[in-house]
Amino acid sequence: MKIGVIGSGRIGGTFARLVVAHGHEVLLANSRGPASLAGTVAELGARARAGTVEDAARFGDLVVVSIPLARQLELAPELFRGRIVVDTGNYYPRRDGQIAELDRGEITSSELFARRLRDARVVKALNTIYFEHLRTQGDASKPLEERRAIFVAGDDVAAKKRISDLLEELGFGPVDAGSLAESARLQPGAPVYNADLTRAAAEALLKRPA
Repeated sequence: MKIGVIGSGRIGGTFARLVVAHGHEVLLANSRGPASLAGTVAELGARARAGTVEDAARFGDLVVVSIPLARQLELAPELFRGRIVVDTGNYYPRRDGQIAELDRGEITSSELFARRLRDARVVKALNTIYFEHLRTQGDASKPLEERRAIFVAGDDVAAKKRISDLLEELGFGPVDAGSLAESARLQPGAPVYNADLTRAAAEALLKRPA
């Protein structure tokens, strides 16, 4: 699979390393430009390259966006038309600035992002896991129910399956967390946020009354 990754920090960079190690091709982009990624690309090897944000958006059918929400909302919608876009981010008002709709609970950050990328298929994933756990806890030798959980939310069933299948390949236990509206259950402060859970435990926790 060809995967564009926008944001080369803790989650984006770690995810890029994982998928390259599993034989996928990656095009990495960040706000500082391709030259700043030369060392990372050299480390990752022949299946990785650097490019612009535009290059990453057009590289494959799957684009992972791992940048602050304020920067997400500046992305050009036309670049992502028809793509599956994985939103790994969270809303932090001190960093992103106050966004009234989010503060009032009228919409989730991923719904806001999806509204921006109106012709893309946005899936929320990788936003509740510490990057070191993402790097070390994938274990394909374990039964699915015993693997480290990663939550997946979205409004497009096929898009959710695409990222869930990839996470399963990487050794994790994907957990269907419902729609983008329901991804409120995955945001900072929620019980599942940064919780080290098996898939079985994560599914049980989501079923509990709020």
